[in-house]
Amino acid sequence: MEVNILGTQYKIIVKNYDEDEAFARRSIDGYCDSYKKEIVVCDMNTYKGWEHEDEETKVICQKQTLRHEITHAFLSESGLADSSATFDCGWAKNEEMVDWIALQGIKIYNAWRQADCI
Repeated sequence: MEVNILGTQYKIIVKNYDEDEAFARRSIDGYCDSYKKEIVVCDMNTYKGWEHEDEETKVICQKQTLRHEITHAFLSESGLADSSATFDCGWAKNEEMVDWIALQGIKIYNAWRQADCI
């Protein structure tokens, strides 16, 4: 599956936990590779320690992870990922960030819808 992120196509890949060493090495269940234009999400049915979680919880978690990684892709494609650290004003109060979300929110929502993770 692919999703359009501000004009850039990102491939969405769902992998089993054992298929990608990054899940264990980084203690994560997904990541956005803005260099390769890939969003990788762990199939929560295979995530270590989640063997006994109910199916609904696994589905919700996997969709939440995909939304999170799509958001990283939007920030990266917007040029915000590398310059977000600041000591005097955090993003929650930064008017530029609020404006960006207000302007790009519908595009994020449409990408989440396209990826079926709402």
